[in-house]
Amino acid sequence: MSREEQSPGRLIEPDGPALVLASASASRRRVLAAAGLCFEAVAAGVDEDEIKQSLRAEGAQAVQVAETLAELKAARISARRPGALVVGADQMLACEGRWYDKPADAATAVEQLLALAGRTHSLESSVCVLHNGTRLWHHNAVCRVTMRAFDRPFAERYLAAAGPAALESVGGYQLEGLGVQLFSRIEGDFFEILGLALLPLLGFLRERGVVPR
Repeated sequence: MSREEQSPGRLIEPDGPALVLASASASRRRVLAAAGLCFEAVAAGVDEDEIKQSLRAEGAQAVQVAETLAELKAARISARRPGALVVGADQMLACEGRWYDKPADAATAVEQLLALAGRTHSLESSVCVLHNGTRLWHHNAVCRVTMRAFDRPFAERYLAAAGPAALESVGGYQLEGLGVQLFSRIEGDFFEILGLALLPLLGFLRERGVVPR
């Protein structure tokens, strides 16, 4: 969306720097848009699987992987958007030493949900902002969420009701929708659980003059 295309309800300083989200995540786009930000979203095209495998072999923790991926995404787009503030973000789901990715299909999503049911897992996320290739700011967060125990028929009914959107998130759920039915306890900031630490990011953007104080 260009600055000329801003709609009523947007909060942005007209003379501030351009804002770019280096992500194809629909959830992150919705979070920023709902907060009144005017931005461009561009997929970075980073090979996440290869990077995760490499970092795991080096003994990296999940939050370190999220930080590395967030910065790599932002750096890829920052090289193509001189002068812009580029936001990179990533999130890892870890449970009892296992890392989970977005499920490829409904069958995989069912198995992920059953593996997580009755257990507590962590959502480890990172967000950073780059300008002309230089990292200006970053924020890491770890949230812990507990799924209630449920059986395969319930998982299948949930996925059928949630539809394809459930496959867009690691673990096969979206907490902001029907996915909340899967949980018994949540520890952490809601936006960080969604994969974007919105409140700290807004604080930084105010300091940089992107949104008004």
